[in-house]
Amino acid sequence: MKIVKTVLSVLFGLMFINAGLDKFLHYMPVPPMEGEMLKVGMAFGTIVWLMPLIGAIELLGGLLFAIPKTRALGAIVIFPVMIGIVIHNAVYMPEGLAIAGPLLAINIWIIADNWGKYEPMVS
Repeated sequence: MKIVKTVLSVLFGLMFINAGLDKFLHYMPVPPMEGEMLKVGMAFGTIVWLMPLIGAIELLGGLLFAIPKTRALGAIVIFPVMIGIVIHNAVYMPEGLAIAGPLLAINIWIIADNWGKYEPMVS
């Protein structure tokens, strides 16, 4: 089970490292947007600091998540972004839940697996 957790954690981390880097380097193609998605995309674009902030959090969270020693911190750092991704997909792009759902499950699994490390913060 440890190998499965390690492999899934590294893949999870790499996905967020990639997503974070793309927010700065813009190397992945953006699918055409229309309707409500176009409005949301344009609104996000007007907040010039938002995408760089999300990209930095994705990059940092992905790096921390991929490294076993810092995985518990990475899981907490990336969790709010993961929730935003799931909500966004649920509302605007339900087909994206096929990827976002399992990623959220991995994130929750790692948080649950490291619960003892978080207890001092909430006790």
